[in-house]
Amino acid sequence: MEDLQEYVLDPPLATRVFFTLVETTANLVAVSEKYWQSTGLNGARIRILVEITKQGGSILPSVLAERIGVTKANISLLLVPLEKDGYITRSSHSEDGRKTVISITGQGQQLLTGHLPENRRAVATRMQGLDEQEMLMLISLLQKLNGG
Repeated sequence: MEDLQEYVLDPPLATRVFFTLVETTANLVAVSEKYWQSTGLNGARIRILVEITKQGGSILPSVLAERIGVTKANISLLLVPLEKDGYITRSSHSEDGRKTVISITGQGQQLLTGHLPENRRAVATRMQGLDEQEMLMLISLLQKLNGG
């Protein structure tokens, strides 16, 4: 038990920071997920639509998989319901017909436009404990940790 004291009961500062960051992230993600569930939507699918939008409306499945942290094999499974619901389309790459391009549809854009503002407000409400200067400092610190 004494061997675990340093790692469980009295961890070093870096370990405490890490677990505080993990807990905070989980709590904020839970706020976002609660919103999506209340609307009957799936946060993971929304994230896919957001990532496609960030890339200008179209993206290669391999790039999308990397951006959301899933395997290339799993990305196809995640895209099926979005395509079925009319939120994305798949088409051949203009330069390399062997590749597929995923594009957000007008319906997908409307879904984001209709729901992202309220979702973002729900998360922002949880962030009210920080003032603007603190939030900017937090962004700076997190970017530093991310190496950028």
